[in-house]
Amino acid sequence: MPEEQYQRLQQRNAADVKELWDLLDEVKDPEVPVLTIWDLGILRDIEREGERIVITITPTYSGCPAMDNISTDVTKALNDAGYSDVKVKMSLSPAWSSEWMSTDGRKKLREYGIAPPEDAELDEDGLTPDAHALCPHCSSRNTRRVSEFGSTACKALFQCNDCNEPFDYFKKI
Repeated sequence: MPEEQYQRLQQRNAADVKELWDLLDEVKDPEVPVLTIWDLGILRDIEREGERIVITITPTYSGCPAMDNISTDVTKALNDAGYSDVKVKMSLSPAWSSEWMSTDGRKKLREYGIAPPEDAELDEDGLTPDAHALCPHCSSRNTRRVSEFGSTACKALFQCNDCNEPFDYFKKI
């Protein structure tokens, strides 16, 4: 298990906030509703400051339009559970990494029809300009990038040359 994932699990299982992490498992990404904000890796921290609950989230990229919706959804989920003093803060540092995405989240993406970050073959420099993302529909690598940007800036648009289906590839960052 990568160190980053181990640390996230330790944070999540701390006795004083475990219940809050579990409550926030109900908050979905509005752009990819099969993913929770935990699956996506943008739920970074939960702290108690007396009666106040402080939630730290990190966008997948600076300027992500979903962050306002996510902040509102986080606050509502905690308010509905009886926590009235909630502060959601956004942290840009460290920048989000696709490595923060959970294994379950990657599986959910694939099942939803989006190729997760690890499903692209990288060139000799470790870049993806000519990547052949694994088609989430038929599992072929005979794919081509149609556009560097897909339905959102954090995804690229691909098409499978075998089944001819278009699909988003969640970029590895």
